[in-house]
Amino acid sequence: MKGLLALCLLVCLQVASESEHCIIKREHEKCMERMAMHTAHEDDFVCEWMWDNLTCWQAAQVGEVVEVNCPELFHDFMDPEDEMAKVSRNCTEDGWSEPFPHYVDVCFFYDNSTKPDMYYASVKALYTVGYSTSLVSLTTAMVILCRFRKLHCTRNFIHMNLFVSFILRAISVFIKDGVLYAQEDSDHCFVHTVACKAVMVFFHYCVMSNYFWLFIEGLYLFTLLVETFFPERRYFYWYTIVGWGTPTICVTVWAVLRLHFNDTGCWDTNENTALWWVIKGPVVASIMINFVLFVGIIIILVQKLQSPDIGGNESSIYLRLARSTLLLIPLFGIHYTVFAFSPEDVSKRERLVFELGLGSFQGFVVAVLYCFLNGEVQSEIKRKWRSWTVNRYFAVDLKQQRHPSLASSGVNGGTQLSILSKSSSQIRMSSPLAESANISLPT
Repeated sequence: MKGLLALCLLVCLQVASESEHCIIKREHEKCMERMAMHTAHEDDFVCEWMWDNLTCWQAAQVGEVVEVNCPELFHDFMDPEDEMAKVSRNCTEDGWSEPFPHYVDVCFFYDNSTKPDMYYASVKALYTVGYSTSLVSLTTAMVILCRFRKLHCTRNFIHMNLFVSFILRAISVFIKDGVLYAQEDSDHCFVHTVACKAVMVFFHYCVMSNYFWLFIEGLYLFTLLVETFFPERRYFYWYTIVGWGTPTICVTVWAVLRLHFNDTGCWDTNENTALWWVIKGPVVASIMINFVLFVGIIIILVQKLQSPDIGGNESSIYLRLARSTLLLIPLFGIHYTVFAFSPEDVSKRERLVFELGLGSFQGFVVAVLYCFLNGEVQSEIKRKWRSWTVNRYFAVDLKQQRHPSLASSGVNGGTQLSILSKSSSQIRMSSPLAESANISLPT
């Protein structure tokens, strides 16, 4: 029986995540503290305090039965209906009996259709691919928006800040994984280094900033629909303060409180729920406000589209705006409402898929919608390409005039001027279309 228990423990340690590994150590530490407090006063007990590598058993007399709940370690592998299952031991003259029923019988729920030993590795591989894809696409989008001066406006400045927040979030995830889980056998549960805690502070700041810039995108779009004229530059100033300043204040307060009241480990676990709400509270508030803004935007769009005063041209703009809103706003944290108010230890697997699996590709989707499929960006790239093509033909023509012996391609000066004229007329025709676009929407 003891061999079966040891085998069960080995299996659990293999399939457990790093957080669950820390749970075992934390429970063991608590058990040792309880044993130190009671051992001096309970020398007459036949069955002394015991830690069986999973659960702490309090001292008992012969004939007594001690019941405990299933260890917290097993909660991810249990049927939700069996989370309150009990395990008991009898105190006999020879000491503690074997646990009945065994942990493996009541605490370990295993579905043959899944492989728990591969689950966390699969999730990590998924979000690694997602964040890498997002990092490359967002960096490319940033280069495009920074390169073309004609795209520099308040609207695109907000987009660029959102891109930066996604980039920082991806980088912080990679740094956190590199520091905490660089080696499979690394023990970070009770690390107290300043560098490790600084990494977690940076990670929480990047994640929180990303949520707030998603909120600002929704707020900006709502303001754009409600107010016909508003000072965008002044609004952008306040947007910047909210987007980067609010996370700075919240994370700083959390770090100070954590340092004074719960300075344990590397700050990668949140046993104190009250302290964690210093960060989670503003994030949940931004998610819910963004959801309200989304509903308000849909109502405004429906009213405008049903108005008989809207002309065909303006109506097409609102149709594109409605399509873009339906595509973009649900990505702005709306799917996070599923687990916004649930405790951290509820539905851990589903939460991992939503927040890490799907969330890791969110930056890639935003880059595609805000930049690569943006009509204004595409028009500017085409205009620059045509301009470069004209300059290239012009340079070839000058080269042929200076070196007549190189003009062996059969293209004379008249043909070059014809090409130049046609290209210039195309640029003049396309420029007003690019300049008339006053809103950034994917096509």
